[in-house]
Amino acid sequence: MIVCIAEKPSVAKDIASVLGAHERHDGYIEGNGYQVTWTFGHLCTLKEPADYNSLWKSWSLGSLPMIPPRFGIKLIDDKGIEKQFKIIESLMLKADGIINCGDAGQEGELIQRWVMQKVGIKCPVKRLWISSLTEESIREGFSNLKPQDSFQQLYEAGLCRAIGDWLLGMNATRLYTMKYRHSDSRQILSIGRVQTPTLALVVNRQKEIDNFKPEQYWELKTTYRDTVFSATKGRFTDHEEGMRMLDKVRDDTFVITDVAKKEGKEYPQRLFDLTSLQVECNRKYAFSADDTLKIIQSLYEKKITTYPRVDTTFLSDDIYPKCPQILKGLTEYRTFTEPLLAGKLPKAKRVFDNSKVTDHHAIIPTGVTPGNLTDGEKRVFDLVARRFISVFWPECTFSTTTVLGKAASVEFKVSGKEILKPGWRVLYANDKTEKDSRESDDEKTLPSFTVGENGLHTPELAEKWTQAPKPYTEATLLRAMETAGKFVDNDELRDALKENGIGRPSTRAAIIETLYKRNYIRKEKKNLIPTSMAMVLIDTIHEELLKSAELTGIWEKRLREIEKGKYSSRQFIGELKQMVTDLTRNVLADNSLTRLQ
Repeated sequence: MIVCIAEKPSVAKDIASVLGAHERHDGYIEGNGYQVTWTFGHLCTLKEPADYNSLWKSWSLGSLPMIPPRFGIKLIDDKGIEKQFKIIESLMLKADGIINCGDAGQEGELIQRWVMQKVGIKCPVKRLWISSLTEESIREGFSNLKPQDSFQQLYEAGLCRAIGDWLLGMNATRLYTMKYRHSDSRQILSIGRVQTPTLALVVNRQKEIDNFKPEQYWELKTTYRDTVFSATKGRFTDHEEGMRMLDKVRDDTFVITDVAKKEGKEYPQRLFDLTSLQVECNRKYAFSADDTLKIIQSLYEKKITTYPRVDTTFLSDDIYPKCPQILKGLTEYRTFTEPLLAGKLPKAKRVFDNSKVTDHHAIIPTGVTPGNLTDGEKRVFDLVARRFISVFWPECTFSTTTVLGKAASVEFKVSGKEILKPGWRVLYANDKTEKDSRESDDEKTLPSFTVGENGLHTPELAEKWTQAPKPYTEATLLRAMETAGKFVDNDELRDALKENGIGRPSTRAAIIETLYKRNYIRKEKKNLIPTSMAMVLIDTIHEELLKSAELTGIWEKRLREIEKGKYSSRQFIGELKQMVTDLTRNVLADNSLTRLQ
């Protein structure tokens, strides 16, 4: 008998149906030589400190650092989990072979490996690796099962991540709580490998806002033929100088000195990875990162979209032949898909690139026609579907017009953008949020101007004040986590920085939710505001490693290198242990009187 183990009952049901297993039992489905069972996410976890050493049960500075000689796992203390584990154990111990059908990612690998380790299996294990839950994908996956050993590095990376979180979280949380908490307080000062540098980003931004001192300046503008031109000199910090310039141009005729037109192309936006989808949903619908993750996970389990926990915006070449069928399944978008299906689909390197795809490709529709979706699911699916269709449409062509004018030797300038052929933008023609964002980027059509024309104009000197940085929203915080605090708009540069991003796409939403739950941040409209406790906590932490997004990003890069077999997991754990030892010594040596209330 072959035992298949999935990560959720719903996924197990889909797999069992494809395999021809229809006989339901308590905790598994049987038939056609298979027994299909499931976990409920994590059934096992790393042991608690007291499981290694009874002296570690009570919190004391003298017991730190806690570094087990060898890490072990245990069942999570829950009756439902214990019952399901016993069912899994009884099936696996009698199995001729096991197929790991966990989610195709680092966390999914860890969940199932720990269960099999806890059981103590002896039989051969194969791995099912699929990117969607459609019947076709499941059948294709079972016809191409892979050896479990092929995913050893993936497992080691997940294990190192879990051990790293344990070592730093357990030790630093106890260390800072016992060292700096007020003696009358019961507040736990939670420190985390990803949580703390993420919180530091929010706190440091708030400090920039609080310490910001607005500075006054003036801008010289003039209106000619209902078009506002700006002085090319830029802003004036001296009001008198601005007034002299205003007086100078006020009585002079305005003359058009140059009209330059330049055509350009705007390519379709990249396909979604999880972070960019969360950013877009927060921007357009104010969905939290966690809400978006839950919705896209639901769409995946309903077989409507592909595996969501991905960090690439590209597709592999083998997806290209499947694209016409996927487009045919998007029946609600016939207006946009039929012109594409009338000919051969383009295959652009900006979309299909095997070198940019490892385990999974970008999030796309599966071609299964959606039904019975919630309002949130409809919105998220619409974003994914339109983005997928758009990459096959032609680029948008536009004309940028720059007009220069002069009055009393003072040069003025205005720019505008005119869409010549909308191309892929036709998919967003009725999208108000897209129009608003384009208009804010000077995407406006100018009147026709001729070099040498002149006439009256109305100049003014407008008073302005410099603006403080904006608070983080979930969208901008996700981008900052993705690029280790560096802010870039360029897709290629962002891809390069992803290697050093903090957290993984699948965990960033949970990190932000943890900051809410621990009362470190609150939300005001879309803005994320740190609490006073968070501000004091970050000020108390002197070790840059704990709060630097850049340094934590280096850790993340190491974990990715372990996954690719380019770095030793043993070396990584050794570095972690040394880091925790050094951290403990430094904090214990701190003689400051800082105490958190």
